Formats: sequence, structure tokens, C-alpha cells
Amino acid sequence: MLRPPPLGRSRPVTDPAYPPADADLYTPSASRLATLFYSELDELGRFEPVNVDQLPADYRSLLAHQDHMTVALEAHHDSLVSVRVLDEWRDETSYARSSLLSRQSDGAVVQFGIMRIWLADLPAAAQQEIVSKKIPLGRVLIRHNVLREVEIISLWKITPGAVLKKQLGLNDNQPIYGRSAQILVDERPTVQLLEIVTLPH
Repeated sequence: MLRPPPLGRSRPVTDPAYPPADADLYTPSASRLATLFYSELDELGRFEPVNVDQLPADYRSLLAHQDHMTVALEAHHDSLVSVRVLDEWRDETSYARSSLLSRQSDGAVVQFGIMRIWLADLPAAAQQEIVSKKIPLGRVLIRHNVLREVEIISLWKITPGAVLKKQLGLNDNQPIYGRSAQILVDERPTVQLLEIVTLPH
């Protein structure tokens, strides 16, 4: 499997004029985001692409929208969420991290995510809040009134592997669901996302 290029050398692309190989390389596929922090996608689980109508109802409301996951999760769980960073990587232009979001009401983990962001597209204050690791990304962008558009790339049915079982507290192979997406800031593809949600009781 190809390793991702250094963050400072690449940007996600949506321009269909790019050759398919380049588009595949630089758009936020699940495998490319996973291999920022893991040796292969299988460490997270087995990913199968699905259509919107194949998502169970609760997962559909959480994933099939063009809003920040922070907003969708807080509305669904009727609780603010907090972020806990598991691992991170940055260079002179970019920042990537794997993280968990949990309900403030009871501490239950509700999302595992990986993001990759080109910081220069954002105001300096927003950059500082993101790398401080104290506030979920969606809330930072909303707070700073960053003009943004969330674009879904793929929806996934996921049989959880060792990493997701550990981080999400899963005890069996029941499928969970997620999405690959990107955030356009002032029409520039700025953030790549892999967002995997679970539904704790």
C-alpha cells in the first residue's frame, strides 16, 4: 500500500481535470487517511461502501448530511461533545490527528475520527484553537465564522477491527458506520475527514 505523501506536498483535489490516479491519491479515501497513523486500513476494520438508503435510520441522521459532525452528534445525543486526541502529526503547512469525541453528559465515546487540515486556509486564531486540542474542529470553524461547505465523499459500513473495538469500547463484530468527507473553505478543499460513529446506550 502506498504511504501518503508528506502533508506539505499535497492538497485534496475535486477538479475533474486531474488524472484519475492523482484524484485517487489526494482525495480523502478511508485508506489514505487511515494510513496516516496505522499501517493499513484493516487495523480499523473492513470497510464496505454503502448508499444512503442502506444506512440504519439513526446512522443516516448522523452521517447523511452536509454539516459538521460536531453539530449532528450534539443534536442526536442532546449533549455537547469533547475531543480527545490520540495521535497527531504536523509540518510547516498541515496538521493531522486521530481523535475521539465523547458526550459531556456521561463520557461515552460517540465518534472515532481522523482529520488532515491545511492550516494556512484558516484564520490564525482558528489555527491556534485547533492545535490546542481542546475544542472539536466543527465548533472551532463555527465559532470563527469560517465560510465552509462539507462534501461527503463516501459512506461506509464497517466491521470493526482491533483499533475501533478498543477505542469505541466494542465487544463484537456488529457493523458500525462512517463517512469520508472534506470541508471546503472559501471553495478551497482544506480538511480531509474520516468519521466513524457508534451509538452507545
